[in-house]
This record gives sequence, C-alpha cells and structure tokens, in this order.
Amino acid sequence: MIKVVLADDEPLTRAGIRAVLGAAPEIVVVAEASDGRGAVDQVQAHRPDVALLDIVMPGMDGLAAAAEIVRTTPGTGVIMLTTFSEDEHIARALGHGAGGFLVKSGDPHELLAGIRAVAGGAAYLSPTVTQRVIRQLGEGGTGRMSRAARAREQVGRLTPREREVLALVGAGLPNAEIGRRLHVAEGTVKVFVSAVLRTLEVHNRVQAAIVAYEAGLVDRS
Repeated sequence: MIKVVLADDEPLTRAGIRAVLGAAPEIVVVAEASDGRGAVDQVQAHRPDVALLDIVMPGMDGLAAAAEIVRTTPGTGVIMLTTFSEDEHIARALGHGAGGFLVKSGDPHELLAGIRAVAGGAAYLSPTVTQRVIRQLGEGGTGRMSRAARAREQVGRLTPREREVLALVGAGLPNAEIGRRLHVAEGTVKVFVSAVLRTLEVHNRVQAAIVAYEAGLVDRS
C-alpha cells in the first residue's frame, strides 16, 4: 500500500485529487493539509511514502515544506503539484529535493504514475516538465558544452557499477527494476544510489538523471 499525504489550500482541488487516487486500490490518502506547515506536521505524524504538495499555499508554501520534509523525513518522497510550469518553479522544486513535478492540468494517469514512481524510489517529471528540462539541456553554445564536460568529470568519479546504476536512474527506472536489471537486491540498489548522489554532489535522483543525460549515459533520441 502506498500512503500519501495531500496538501493543497483549495478543498475542491483536494477532493478531485483524492477521487483520482481513490481509483487506484494500492494508493491511500492517510492525511490532508491546507498549508505547508500542516503538510510537514502530517508527514511527520504519518510517515507516508509520498507527500503531494501544491506549490502555492498560504503561510509556508510547498517549496519550503518540501525542503523541511526532505530534511526531517527523508523516507518520504516529495511530488510538487502546481498549475504553473515556469522554469523557476521547476528549478526551485528540484533544488529543494523534490522527486517529482506534476502540473494540475495533466492527465490523471500521470498523477498515478508519478506517485507510483516516487514511492518506488524513482524520479518523475510530467511530460510537459520533461520537455522544458530537455530543451534547456539541449541549448547550444559553450554553456551546453561546459555542462557536458562537467557531467563527464562527475561521472568519471564513479565505479563501473555506480555508472550502470546512474544510467538506469537516468532512464527513470525505480529501484526495484534497477535491481532486476542488475541482478541485485533492492536494498543494494539503494546503497548504490546513495553513493552515486554523494559522489556526484547532487541532492536527488532528478538532478542525478540530468547529469547522466549530459554525460551521454542516456539515449537522447
């Protein structure tokens, strides 16, 4: 069972999201909140698999709540949910340790897929967000080349097995699938992922996936 804490300041939005999640028998909303502070409190009380946070909320916003949840309850994956898709929100959300980013106007199936992915230890960006990130990465010029060189230098610090793990993280696979691909236990994958994040000096799997993309470990087609 995937336990979710849902935080949004609009009751109708929460009701709609709760209805979508209710269609998945393996997902259960264990608590709700109308602001970031409440979300943090509910996460600390229930220790859910996923915290689904609206970005714009009164008082403590979703980004600040995400940062505190990542710091105090690292076993809970964070997904940001918003009507906005501006680059600054994406960058700030990823910088605060979010493992997923979804827009409210997206397909409900994206919401379910994102929760399943983040609960399984993977990162998830909605297709709209992915296109924006990839477009930024694909911009030409010396900035693009310098990022690639930096990524190759970072990847060069990894062991061969860690590079394999990073490539699969970059492909968006959850820990369980990575374990099956590499014929190792899921717990071992978690150890490898932690080592990869530490060596690359990144905060989360999304940032690691970007490094993998820039270093050429992920198919760009």
